[in-house]
Amino acid sequence: MSDRRSYGDPCGVARGLDVIGERWALLVVRDLLLGPKRFNDLLGGLPGVSPNVLSQRLRDLIEHGVVHRRDLGAPARVRLYELTEWGRELEPMLLQLGRWGSRAPLPSGGEFGLDSLLLSVKAGFDPARADELRGAYELRIDADTYVAEVADGSLRIGLGTIGRPDATLTTGIGTLRALCTGRRTLEDTVRSGDLRLDGDQRAVQCLTDLLLAAFAPLPA
Repeated sequence: MSDRRSYGDPCGVARGLDVIGERWALLVVRDLLLGPKRFNDLLGGLPGVSPNVLSQRLRDLIEHGVVHRRDLGAPARVRLYELTEWGRELEPMLLQLGRWGSRAPLPSGGEFGLDSLLLSVKAGFDPARADELRGAYELRIDADTYVAEVADGSLRIGLGTIGRPDATLTTGIGTLRALCTGRRTLEDTVRSGDLRLDGDQRAVQCLTDLLLAAFAPLPA
């Protein structure tokens, strides 16, 4: 590592910043917390980053052991980026940083990305309600499906599907974003058909309670 990129300080905080302190690095980690992504997926989720800068950040994070690159063979021929075990250890710190940063002024323009919204659900989860919200739910948002599972006093959200979810939510990112920022209500989105909820009444209520607990504090 060059002197320009290192603080040269043996403190753990400084050494951590040597690894993830470059601009965009933590946001790349944020967008990998919910599952592996292709380069173009990351590029689309970080609209302010250039392809060259993103490539460099990925190289840096791979070199430091935070991100792993996985090449899928034929016929897929897809290159995926995913967090290593060490990289995943950043999740509680990033969730706490998100809670802390939510009190800072909003920038002009810009929209919440899907990963930001779902991580807000995790950040807003109250472990004291884990027993009443226990269940496995699918969030079908545009072309992607995520599983939200409440068990053992915690909430896990990640890319994937399950055989028989207790309840499902189907919508688009625009509708979900409008819900999060208070521009639309749950009742309005369901009535209009822009959001669909499936499952028995109790499971649907648990799923909406889980989401709305995080939606409430987000500013428009």
